[in-house]
Amino acid sequence: MPVGFYVRDVIGYILTAAVILGVAFSPIAKAIGHRIMYGKEPRIPEGGEDPRVDDLSGEVAALREQMDATQDRLDFTERLLAQAREKGQLGPGNGRGGA
Repeated sequence: MPVGFYVRDVIGYILTAAVILGVAFSPIAKAIGHRIMYGKEPRIPEGGEDPRVDDLSGEVAALREQMDATQDRLDFTERLLAQAREKGQLGPGNGRGGA
C-alpha cells in the first residue's frame, strides 16, 4: 500500500477525534448529560443562589416604586381634572376622548 493511503487515514482519524471531542465538550452535550443525570431538575449554580436573582429583584423593586409614584400622580391629575370639570373650568373637549 502506498504511504498516501495511511496519511489520509490518519488525517481522517484525527479529524473524527477532533469532532467527537468538540461535540462532547460543547454546551449542548453538557446540557444533555445533565438531563440524563438529573432529569428535568433545574441547574443550580455551585455557589448556591444565582447572583442575578438578587440584581433583578432589586430592579423589580425599583420599578414597582416608580410605578406606584406614577400611579399616584395619575390619580392626583384625574382628581384635579374631575374637580375642574365639575366647576365648569374645563370645556367639553375636542371629541377625541378615551373611555
